Amino acid sequence: MEENDNKEVEIVYPGSVVIDSLDVIPGQNVYRVGSKIISKRVGVVVKKGSIINVVPLNGVYIPKVGDFVIGEVVDIGVSFWVIDINSPYDAYLGMFDVKDYVEKESDLADYYDVGDLVFAKVSKVTRTKFVNVSLKDPQAKKLGKGMVINVTPSRVPRIIGKGGSMIKLIKDKTNTRIYVGQNGVIWISGENTEIAAEAIFYVEEHSVMKGLTEKVAELLDKRLGDGDGSKESEKE
Repeated sequence: MEENDNKEVEIVYPGSVVIDSLDVIPGQNVYRVGSKIISKRVGVVVKKGSIINVVPLNGVYIPKVGDFVIGEVVDIGVSFWVIDINSPYDAYLGMFDVKDYVEKESDLADYYDVGDLVFAKVSKVTRTKFVNVSLKDPQAKKLGKGMVINVTPSRVPRIIGKGGSMIKLIKDKTNTRIYVGQNGVIWISGENTEIAAEAIFYVEEHSVMKGLTEKVAELLDKRLGDGDGSKESEKE
C-alpha cells in the first residue's frame, strides 16, 4: 500500500502512442501498429495485467475527498482491503477505517471478503492518486444483495436531482432502496429493481430534457401499471 506505487494519470489523444511494446495486449479504444499501441480516443490510460485500455474522459471517475462511492472488494492485504471504485485508481480501506473492531492478526475476510460491496466515503486522495476510503461516516455501510448498474459519473447529479428529488421519486414509486455512488455505480434493492434501473437509465440518457421529472413519473406509472405510484420505499 505504498503511495509511490501509484503513477500520475496519463491522458492520451487520438493517434497518441500509448506504449511501444509487444509485451502488452491492446484492449478497449486502442489498436496496434507494429510494436506500438495507438489510442483511438481522448482518455486515460488504464493497464490491467498485460492488457492496456484507454477509458474515455467523459466516462472516467476521478476521486475527490468527500465523495461517496460504491466499490467492490477485489483484494485483501495484511491490514487493508483493496476496493475497485470504477476508476483508473483502486482505493484502500484500512482496518481502522471501518466501524467494526478488527482484532489484530485476524482474517480480514471475516469482515469484508472479496466480492463484497461497500458504500464508502473518499477520505484521502494524494497528488499521485493514492486513494483511501472510509466506512466511519454514518451514511457509509456494507451493501447486501442487490442489482448493481453503472452510469456516466458526470450524470450522477441529474440522477440524484435537486435536493435528492429525482432519486426519491424513483425510490418511492418503485418501493426500492437505492444507493448512488458519485463514481457512477448505483445499487438497487427491492420490489421493482428492473423498473427503477430503467428509470435511472432514462434520466442518464435524457439529462438535459425539460420537464424530465414529469416524464420519469409518467414512465414509472406506465411500467408499474399504477396511476398513483407504489408504496413508500423502505426506510433504513
